[in-house]
This record gives sequence, structure tokens and C-alpha cells, in this order.
Amino acid sequence: NLAEAAKWYRKAAEQGDAKAQCNLGFMYYKGGGVPQNLAEAAKWYRKAAEQGLAYAQYNLGLMYYEGEGVPQDFAEAAKWFRKAAEQGHVYAQGMLGLMYHDGEGVPQDFAEAAKWFRKAAEQGLADAQSMLGLMYHDGEGVPQNFAEAAKWFRKAAEQGHVNAQILLGLRYLDGKGVPQNSMQSYIWFSIAANLSWNLRKQQIVKIRDAVVKGLSPKQLEEAQKIASEWK
Repeated sequence: NLAEAAKWYRKAAEQGDAKAQCNLGFMYYKGGGVPQNLAEAAKWYRKAAEQGLAYAQYNLGLMYYEGEGVPQDFAEAAKWFRKAAEQGHVYAQGMLGLMYHDGEGVPQDFAEAAKWFRKAAEQGLADAQSMLGLMYHDGEGVPQNFAEAAKWFRKAAEQGHVNAQILLGLRYLDGKGVPQNSMQSYIWFSIAANLSWNLRKQQIVKIRDAVVKGLSPKQLEEAQKIASEWK
């Protein structure tokens, strides 16, 4: 019973329990057991965040980032993301990396972006792995290194990250950072296409089908089998 849960969370929250404050904030955010109220959600997240709860700091940062329940404020978002990121919160690390990369709420700083993307990537966050791969590919904030780029693209691709799958397919096509391998290129484009819809799927299929001429009928059959069985 969500309404009953909200009642007990409120009692604990009003006594200063940070986890209860965060849970009550989440219920207001989602409208579970209480009427949805984003300003109330932000209020309770803030109480928990000020007590140092990383999950609440991240959620409050997101509300400032999106302008939900509070005026949109990228600098305030970055402040709360940093507090959570420094406690090891993986999504906060990814968001802080993104803000440094784009120069939102903080001065643009590719080295700082790479630092935070790496922390999140090493915890397994696919978005951060893909972004770190791109930074190595482009030489932004880190020395350009195609092999390192391909390594991070692969880690994200193996988690089902479509952009990373496309980028890994391209690397196998042009042989940057990995040995050129048309069959592997075809496989990764096929996997990405299978996870995509509509126009994006058509675009990926178009690139993939251009790779076919580099494959023998036997290689094509094997590549199609591997791609269809990928999970």
C-alpha cells in the first residue's frame, strides 16, 4: 500500500531520517501514494542531500538539470552531481562528465570530462564508456589513441549500447584501433540494427549492407548467425 508507505516515510522523514526523506521525495516525484508534486519532491530530496545521501544529491541535481520542481540551473545541478560523484555515485559521475564535456554549469574542460567519464566507465556505465571511447578517438582531454577508443566502445557495445556498437563497427571497417575485419564490422552493424527502429535502423542497415561486398557467402552466413544469436 503506497499511501501507507508514504505515511510512514513522512513520519521518519520529519524526524530527520535521510533515507526516508529521499524515499518520500521519490514518491512525490512519481506520484506514488501521494499526489505528484515536483516541488515537494525537490524539497525532500534537498533535506536528504544536505545530509550527504548520494542518491538524493544525484536526484536533486537531475531536477536542477531538467528544471523540474525548481528553476533550471546547470551550475546548481553540477554542484549536486559533484557531491554525489565524489561519493562514487556512477550516474552522477557520468552526468558531471557530460557537463564538463558540454560546458554546462561548469567551464568546458575535456580533461575533467574524461576524468569523470573514466570513473563511471570503470564502474560499468555504458554511456560513459562510449563517451570515453569518443574522447580517445578524437583526442579530447586525453591523447588520441584508437586502440583505447575501440576498447571502451567494445565494453559499451557488449552492454547493448547502440551508438558504441555502430562506432565499433566503423572501427572494424576502417581498421583504426583494431585489425580491419569486414565480418566483425558487419556483425556489430547488424546487432545495432536489431536494437534500433525506423529511420535509425534504415541508416544502420544501409551502412551494413555496404560492407557485404567485402564478405564471401560463407562469411556472410556466419556473420548473420552470430548477429542473430547475440544477447
